[in-house]
Amino acid sequence: MASIISHLFIVLSLLAFSANGQLSSGFYSKSCPRLESIVRAGMTKAVNKEKRMGASILRLFFHDCFVNGCDGSILLDDTPTVRGEKNAFPNRNSARGFEVIDDIKTQVEAACNATVSCADILALATRDGVVLLGGPSWVVPLGRRDSRTASETGANNNLPGPSSDLSTLISMFAAQGFNAREMTTLSGAHTIGVGQCQFFRTRIYNETNIDGTFAAQRRVNCPFNGGDSNLAPLDSTNTMFDNRYYVDLTNKRGLFHSDQELFNGGSQDALVRTYSTNPNMFKSDFVKAMIKMGNLSPASGTATEIRKNCRVVN
Repeated sequence: MASIISHLFIVLSLLAFSANGQLSSGFYSKSCPRLESIVRAGMTKAVNKEKRMGASILRLFFHDCFVNGCDGSILLDDTPTVRGEKNAFPNRNSARGFEVIDDIKTQVEAACNATVSCADILALATRDGVVLLGGPSWVVPLGRRDSRTASETGANNNLPGPSSDLSTLISMFAAQGFNAREMTTLSGAHTIGVGQCQFFRTRIYNETNIDGTFAAQRRVNCPFNGGDSNLAPLDSTNTMFDNRYYVDLTNKRGLFHSDQELFNGGSQDALVRTYSTNPNMFKSDFVKAMIKMGNLSPASGTATEIRKNCRVVN
């Protein structure tokens, strides 16, 4: 019964957001009926090859939606006249998974030419990556269109970094229409994936609100000098989508400064503790927040298209 109620709530949430954003779960039901199975097959192949890819695609979606809406702008390569988002500071040498989206796009184009946006493919691939790692599923509203430009400045300014404090996190998410609870929920995406040494070095060597054993473990692969791109898991079960991220935070084992800020004597402590003991609540809230994030759209009047190649405008 609980699962039925939860599913009904998700559907109602979907209807509310699709009405606002003109997105629809059945957008391609006639024009590209095999779309979801093609995307799922592509993500299954990618995640089976490398479990980290589920987290990488989820991060791409987040970094896309927070810059002028979910318009596939992060997928564009730089051109002689436009500096895109791939080489903005939050993405340079860390955003990955572009070739997975390329491969899926190729398959989709073969099935239904010039019909499905790269932005919608990324949205579906994100959901499937979460599911493949044991996370919740949801109905993805569709009908996004692709941008004809990208914004390096937007990526540099709109995306919170791993050294952000709680007030910065709250304000940057608020700028996109999310409240503090939704910010903490979406931060739970860090239950999968890895982080680079350069982004947590200061935490493990200088901060005091950190478990000593955990800090020592992370220092093994993150020396005080060098090894900037060495990787560490974002939580202790980083290939499984669960609530362990929040459990780790309550034990002062957040990898990034921005992670531990969610449980550091501030306004989000109670919610983190709740999620640490109630995985179903976390997953339900995460679905609602992801649907809301997927509804972020480009400003009215923005030039858009259905790209044939996700890396370049038509």
